[in-house]
Amino acid sequence: MEITKICCIGAGYVGGPTMAVIAQKCPHIKVTVVDLNAERIAAWNDSNVDNIPIYEPGLSEIVRETRNRNLFFSTDVDTAIDEAEMIFISVNTPTKTYGAGKGMASDLKYIELCARQIAKIAKTDKIVVEKSTLPVRTAEAIKSILDNTGNGVKFQILSNPEFLAEGTAVSDLLNPDRVLIGGDPSEEGQRAIQKLVAIYSKWVPNQQILTTNLWSSELSKLTANAFLAQRISSINAMSELCEKTGADINEVAKAIGMDSRIGPKFLKASVGFGGSCFQKDILNLVYIAKSFGLNEVADYWEQVIVMNDHQKDRFAKNIITTLYNTISGKKIAFLGWAFKKDTNDTRESAAIYVADYLLKEEANIAVFDPKVAKNKILSDLDYLESRKPELNRKRVSAYDNPYSACKNAHAIAILTEWEEFNNYDWKNIYEAMEKPAFVFDGRNCLDRKKLTDIGFIYQGIGS
Repeated sequence: MEITKICCIGAGYVGGPTMAVIAQKCPHIKVTVVDLNAERIAAWNDSNVDNIPIYEPGLSEIVRETRNRNLFFSTDVDTAIDEAEMIFISVNTPTKTYGAGKGMASDLKYIELCARQIAKIAKTDKIVVEKSTLPVRTAEAIKSILDNTGNGVKFQILSNPEFLAEGTAVSDLLNPDRVLIGGDPSEEGQRAIQKLVAIYSKWVPNQQILTTNLWSSELSKLTANAFLAQRISSINAMSELCEKTGADINEVAKAIGMDSRIGPKFLKASVGFGGSCFQKDILNLVYIAKSFGLNEVADYWEQVIVMNDHQKDRFAKNIITTLYNTISGKKIAFLGWAFKKDTNDTRESAAIYVADYLLKEEANIAVFDPKVAKNKILSDLDYLESRKPELNRKRVSAYDNPYSACKNAHAIAILTEWEEFNNYDWKNIYEAMEKPAFVFDGRNCLDRKKLTDIGFIYQGIGS
């Protein structure tokens, strides 16, 4: 018997897009996305679909097609849980900021709250799907909570980690490299797996749907993110060596990327990786390894984070050194605040940490990002608690166009690789800046020759 009612707890960057695509591809399924954040749910239900809280290319079109047809957004968590046959848990699992494992372990309090809410409300058998990125063997804890409710309801726990890249999330959902589903080897567990397989098979070829045990599925997500982050830190480490030796990191990356054993992806030198996953998941992996006494394994993966932090600091120091070792009172324009192009997500963005470093040197920061609002920029800096919020508001300004942001600036720092940056009138920008005018391209996304021909002094990663 096919699933006809799905509930997803969590209307964030994973839950919203994933459920929208499932609703589009499975019109026979009623999909309800619930969240206790009333403001977020109101944004998902905004009459102007362009105002939904998450920007992803193609997402608003899918939401427009499915919303109020078979896709619903609600704050009524209990009703959605009660009606659903399958419940996806897609809540935040941030790094702990307190207690044992502070700064490394995942904070699972929201996962436990979900499990207890499901246990309290459920009156019929449910399939519970882990969609959040979780430490290996978290399913064991969820199952323990659900199986000890005493109300006779039976639960099956599945692990279905997401492998989305923000900025291409809709494309990744529509044409995934693979869909991974982990479950219990029992007969009941295998039936539950097949019910989720049946949903994805509406648009994903069966050979791209992998089924495993629960623990392999949970660990595969952490491993995938660790490997991708490792490649970024590796090429960034080589970019520093290139600067000292006269090699060109872009030429080195192209040369090694043509080796079929290595491949070209994630070999672009940059100011460092950001986003909600890479750092959090590696730190979680480090914590798990240490908890098993695998200190050498933990040290290996922790170095990926060390290198990433070093690259951000190095970029900021380069700005200061180039600007004659003082930036006090100088205006530095930031083009880009999101952690990557085609998203409005700023979590762990390199821009936040570079700005924080420069603000400690009393620079004035002027920001333009086509998708990030000023209040988000300020809240990101306030969250670091490096200085009083009023000082951030005094030294940080946001603009609705790049030309105003760059006017009278001593330097420009490119922190997000938005495509539109290539189309700007750079000569006009240069003429409005303080001279000498510098461009620090932290994403290597602009034409170096074009900039130097205009008159900019160019400082790029690996240059």
